Amino acid sequence: MAGKTKKKRKKIIVVDLFCGVGGLSHGFVLEGMKVAAGVDLDPACEYAYKSNNNGKFVKADISDLTGKDLNKLFNGAQIKVLAGCAPCQPFSSYAHRYDQERDNKWNLLGQFSRLVRECKPQIVTMENVPALRKHPIFATFVSSLKRQGYKVWYDVVDSSLYGVPQIRKRLVLLASKYDKLELIPSTAKTPFTVKKAIGNMPSLKAGQTHEKDRIHTAASLSEINLKRIKVSKPGGTWKDWPKAIVAKCHQITSGKTYPSVYGRMKWDGPAPTMTTQCYGYGNGRFGHPQQHRAISLREAAILQSFPRHYKFIDRDAELNLTLLGRLIGNAVPVKLGRAIAKSISRHLKERA
Repeated sequence: MAGKTKKKRKKIIVVDLFCGVGGLSHGFVLEGMKVAAGVDLDPACEYAYKSNNNGKFVKADISDLTGKDLNKLFNGAQIKVLAGCAPCQPFSSYAHRYDQERDNKWNLLGQFSRLVRECKPQIVTMENVPALRKHPIFATFVSSLKRQGYKVWYDVVDSSLYGVPQIRKRLVLLASKYDKLELIPSTAKTPFTVKKAIGNMPSLKAGQTHEKDRIHTAASLSEINLKRIKVSKPGGTWKDWPKAIVAKCHQITSGKTYPSVYGRMKWDGPAPTMTTQCYGYGNGRFGHPQQHRAISLREAAILQSFPRHYKFIDRDAELNLTLLGRLIGNAVPVKLGRAIAKSISRHLKERA
């Protein structure tokens, strides 16, 4: 009896909108999927994206792109996967600071929706902040997908249960033309800890850069902040300090409601959510669990689940803490990206 003919795998290609430095794309790469291109308006993302993901970087505003442009990037794919994470600032808890009519970031999800209609991918995925679910623009986005025949799933997921060593809840959407597509269930029983992630990193002092890794650099501390971090407890707050070094803003009633700044992380739990200012001791609970400094840029990247040797800047480029903090803090955690990629890959093996 002749054996069954092996089903030939269709050509699957991914294009990543709002790609940043490639966190989501790298998840697809690690899962063995071809990422043809990443699109982003920020030229600072280009080096990291191209150096780590074997894909083309397209510097463009997606408002200026058409479905025809994207189909050129898909380059004959039999199955097109369109991924994206629209900048989340307008959908965050600080959204009241934004004018919906004047801030065109509100419309980026609408532009994403337009490109889906024009290039007709078989799979669509999006990652964003949980608060986006409450905005009418998200309901409009989902309705548009359903009208086009997509089966849509979305939920808020805990990234720490997918191997990301930080508390980072994210809204993940998956849509398929074939059938319902859901994120794979987490197999982790407990979150990945800070100690497992960065416990073996070389020691640094505040203001120091490691000689073999420029990204392993820690911001300087003022004399008063050095005193503060020396008396800070892992998982504690500034309320543990002697009154003489407590900031005046925290001594007044309104300031007492912000306990999570000037704090140290704990070794035995996940890190707090990495923000664009995660390299600064006073910007959150970003103090190293043991050393008298804030976490380094490299440690922040590892807590975002980037591989330890992920390249962020050219060897000859100036090291800019503010710029790199923004790029790292805004990234999709790689391991969450890989869980998304794995979900899509399994779905396509079964359905396509």
